[in-house]
Formats: sequence, structure tokens, C-alpha cells
Amino acid sequence: MNNNRVKVQRSITRLVIVMLISIFVILIRYGWLQLVQGSELAERMRYQVGQDYLVQSPRGAIIDRNGRELAVSTMTKSLFVDPNHVENAEQLAKDLAPLVGKTEADVLDDINVGGGFVWVKRRMEQAEYEAIRAMIRDKGYTTCLGFRDEAKHYYPNDVLAANLLGFVGVDDKGLDGIEQALDKYIKGEVTESFLYTDRNENPILDSIFARHGYQGDRCKTIQLTIDSAIQFIVEQELDRAMAENSPLAITCVAMDPKTGEILAMANRPSYNPNKFWEYDPEIWKNRAVSSIYEPGSTFKVITAGAALQEGIVSPNQVFVDPGFVMVSGKRIQNWNGASFGTVTFADVVKQSLNTGFALIGLELGAETLSKYARTFGFGEITGIELPGEEAGILYEPDEMVDSDIATMAIGQSIAVTPLQLVTAVSSVANDGILLKPHVVKTIKNANGSTYSETRVEEVRRTLDSATDKTLVGLLEQVVAAGGGRKAAVRGYRIAGKTGTAQKVNAEGTGYSEGKYIASFCGFGPVESPQIALLVMIDEPFGASFYGGQIAAPVAGRIFSQVFRYLRVEPTDAPFMEIEELADDVGEGDSAGSSAIVGGPAFEEPRTENTKVSVQEAPQGMAVVPNFYRRSIREAARIATEAGLVLESKGSGFAVEQNIEAGAVVDKGTKIHVEFSP
Repeated sequence: MNNNRVKVQRSITRLVIVMLISIFVILIRYGWLQLVQGSELAERMRYQVGQDYLVQSPRGAIIDRNGRELAVSTMTKSLFVDPNHVENAEQLAKDLAPLVGKTEADVLDDINVGGGFVWVKRRMEQAEYEAIRAMIRDKGYTTCLGFRDEAKHYYPNDVLAANLLGFVGVDDKGLDGIEQALDKYIKGEVTESFLYTDRNENPILDSIFARHGYQGDRCKTIQLTIDSAIQFIVEQELDRAMAENSPLAITCVAMDPKTGEILAMANRPSYNPNKFWEYDPEIWKNRAVSSIYEPGSTFKVITAGAALQEGIVSPNQVFVDPGFVMVSGKRIQNWNGASFGTVTFADVVKQSLNTGFALIGLELGAETLSKYARTFGFGEITGIELPGEEAGILYEPDEMVDSDIATMAIGQSIAVTPLQLVTAVSSVANDGILLKPHVVKTIKNANGSTYSETRVEEVRRTLDSATDKTLVGLLEQVVAAGGGRKAAVRGYRIAGKTGTAQKVNAEGTGYSEGKYIASFCGFGPVESPQIALLVMIDEPFGASFYGGQIAAPVAGRIFSQVFRYLRVEPTDAPFMEIEELADDVGEGDSAGSSAIVGGPAFEEPRTENTKVSVQEAPQGMAVVPNFYRRSIREAARIATEAGLVLESKGSGFAVEQNIEAGAVVDKGTKIHVEFSP
């Protein structure tokens, strides 16, 4: 038994030694595999059980203020060739060329580039992808042809807001407009991922359920301040104006004067960003921010505001208009070359008299006039979120001679952008407060959270509130009975100013004969402005080229449609007498005048006849109408029909007149009427 016990102990000892040696060998082998060959084996296993692939995130969307899509991205397939694995280049080119829309020579050129990767066609349509995939499977080109996912950007509305949106190149890079300005936020991103697959490369295990969507910090959604419905209204009217006037170009900007938000920005001619390469690069340009021009009489809004603020003039101050003035040897005359005789400053504004504004400009002086121009935002960029913005051109005050001052006062010798002008006029609509214009409302992260939000940004006060209200009243008369009456809309109070500027020669010296820029800039409704609008028509063709003739009607049609779209209630009664004024403003224009509903609660002045025609008075005489509860526009129309001159004070509706209704006076008599909100 002792011998057996010894044998068993020896066997156990040997077994333990063998086990220890085996464990040691296993540890050595394990260490070798992990430390020495670990990386190589892991890569081999990774290759056998799955595959790496690139995840292309789509470019962020661009939407309007109401969430309507203006630019979107979808994932598409792009085809590449591996020249190192092409066995028969000629046959491959023959099979592939008709499917990708290339010649066989083009495909051979791609193959001859050599290397392991060459693009053949990027961002294909689904039908192209399906046809090429079937050909690869049937012809056995799986080793030399392949696909990669890429995002393709689409503009579902084609031309709508094209110059504002811009476009994207083949490498997902924004090349113009918002696409360029905010490229760093909305650009897609390529990330690497791994997918477990079986021997047939079908996804297996938890990789089927894993989230492979984009989780990065790009691909943000841009929400613009643009309202696509208003944008459509504007562009539709610009197309109509192009057909009627055959101009070189038209630009229109619509802004909310209370927030500085751009509601619409359009140019004609324009282009389709889905096929931007088919158009002249000059058409890509957004003229609203990158084109400067002499504003002409629309700049008189700033001159008038400066003169009122400085106390140089008052609405009822009398001027004697000689028809022209000579300044530094230069003749400055009225638009019609005639003298208007004795007029008030309100008439100077209403009739856009160059002589009056030139003299007022000289009285203001170079320093003061330039100061107000800069206060209203001219001579510097607005800072809107768009590329290529111009600052415009202003003289240095110490370099200006008298003729420069006089011409600047009437809108020459100064260059502005359309955006600058509509922003300046918006400050008048906003009680004299200048706001920074914005076209971006919010930026959303890929997960839907808010990255940034644009708020109303006050720049400075341009005019005192009282001065601003006086200026608004004068501008309302321009539309009611002056050169801007074709911008009038029945039932609404609109203020604005027309302009007609002769174009500067391309070389920058002198003016081009017969080439003009017609424009209208205004806002409405006056009591609570919802929209400020600029229409600029560059080189209209034909005999009609004045802003009041061709730009004001375009603005009037836009105002009318936008008010209906925004559901802005009319402020005048529905039973308006518009036939006579409609004849004046031309076919298709909507203008109006009426008695006022809901006026001041006191007794109406007594008169036996509150509406007396000119024929009922003796020859050379006129019967004074009853202006009570009339708007400035209606009162001006009635006074003109009666052969009288209206001198208004304040804004709103008539509450008092210095000569009682029904009185018989000489034609041309000035009737002082006080208006109150």
C-alpha cells in the first residue's frame, strides 16, 4: 500500500507539473497574441465580421418664417471606379457611358487617371442608380465599380428667393447667398462607422438596431424671416413689371419696420439654383445688398427729416419756387422744368420740387446733411446676414462744394444700396428708431434644439418722435395727392416717396442719356405699419420712366395683396368713392378715399351741402368742401377737385378747418385743415 501511495503522489506531481507547464505555455501564447499580434488579428477579425463605411450627413435645411421649406437635402448615390481593378477598360466604358450621360472617351479618361478611386458621376437620380446597379450585377463589375452616399441639395420652389438663398457646389460648399454666409452651420459632415455583417454583407446582431444617424454639431436648420407667401407676391409682381416695362433689372425689398425682419427680397432677372451653372454669373448677384445707385428723390425723405428736425422748415412754411436754381454754376431744376410759384414745404415734398430741396440742403450745410445721412445708416453696411454687402458712397463734408450739397439733398452725389434705403425709410415708419435688418430668424441644431435666435436690435434714433410724425404726415400726402398716388390702396393709409434718377455712366463720370432708375419707397398702413417696401426699376424701356408712373403701381399692387394676406383691416369705410381717383392712377391700380368711420365724438360742422362740385360755384370761384372725418388722402383729393390748396397739420383724420364748409372762395385759396389720430 505504501508503494501504491508513492506512485499516486508521483503521478499527481507529474500532472501538476504538466498542468503548470501548459498554463505557462497558454499564458505565453496569449501574451504573444494580445501584445505582439493583437492589432493585426483584431483588424483581420473586423474585416471578416463587418465593414467600415462612411456616413454622409445631409446639409441642413433652410425654411421660411412659417416653416415652409426653401432648401432641403436628400441622400443620393455617387458612382466611383477603381482603375486598379478594371480588367477591360474599353468594354466598361462602352457599358457605362450611356447610363451616366457621358461619352466612352470621358469614361476612359476617368479610368486612365489611375489609382484606387476616381469619381465617375456624383449625386445621381434614383433611376440612374438603379440602372447602373443592375448593370454592375449583370456584367460582374463589382470589383471595380462602387457607390457612396452623398447629400444632394434641392430648392423645391425653383426660382423663388434664389438670389437670397444662393446655391451649393458639388462638394457641399455654399457658393452664394445664405448658403455661403451660413455654410459653417448647415454644411453636412462625413463620419466613419462600423457595421457587423454576415458573409453576404447583410447587417447582423445589434448593428441592425444601432443609431447611425448624424449626431454631430453641424447640419443645423436655418429659419429665415422671409415669408414665402409675401415673397411669391413680390416676385409675381416683378415678373409683371418686367413684361410691362422691359427694364434691365428690378429689385424689391419688403421689411417689417417694427422688427427689422426682411419679409421678401427679390431680383429680376433671376435664376434657378437647381441649375445655377446654366446662368450668367452676373444674374446670381443679389442686387438688394451688393448693387449701389443714386437714389434720386427717394432720398428726399432724409433731407426733409433733417430739415424738420433742425427747425429749418415747418410744413406750412412758404417758398417761392423759381423753377430752377443755379448752384456753383450748375442748374438744378424741377422734374418738369417749370415753376410752381408760391408753395408750402408740404407742397415741396408732395410735388418733389428739386429747387426747394436744393435750397434746404444748402441751408443745412455739408456737415449736417452728411451727419443725418450717416444717422439713417448710409455710408456703412447694415450688417445683414448676407455676403457681398456694399457700404455705399458718401462725400466727406470737408470735400463738398455747394453744388455737391444741393445735389445730395435731391438724391444725387450719393450712392446707396436698396437695403440701406428701405431700412432708413423703415425707421421713419418706426417712430424714428433705426433697426438693424435681419434675414435669419433662428438657427436650430440637428436635434431640434435652438442654437441661436435673432432679436430686435436697435441701432439709434434718427428723428424725434414729434418730428417723425410730422414727416409721416407729409409722406402720406405724397401718396394721397402727390407723385406717389399710384401706390395708393383703397381703404388704407400709405406713406412714401417716389424717385427718378438718371444713371451714372459706367466709367463713373457724368450721366447716361436716356437711362433712368425709377423707384418708390414707402410703408403702410400709416397708423400701424406692417410693411415697408422698396421697388427699384433699373433702365425701364419706353416713354414712361418716372417712379410715380411705373414703380408706384408695382408697390401699390404689392401693398394691396400683402394687406389681404396679413389680414390687415382697412381703416376707411367700405363705401368709398374711388371712381375719380381710380381714373387718375391708371387701369388696374387700387386707390381710395372715404369718410371716416369711428372719428372723434363731437358735432360735425353744419352745412347744407357737404359735397359741392366745382360747377356750382361762380366762374373763378370754388365752394369749400367739408373735410371733417376725412383722411389726408381724401381731403387732398377733394381740395384738388375743388380747385383749392390743402395745407395740413398733423396726421390721421380731419377734425378742424379754418374756412367753414360751403363758403365760396377764390380758386387757389389755401385751406388749413388740422388732422388728428
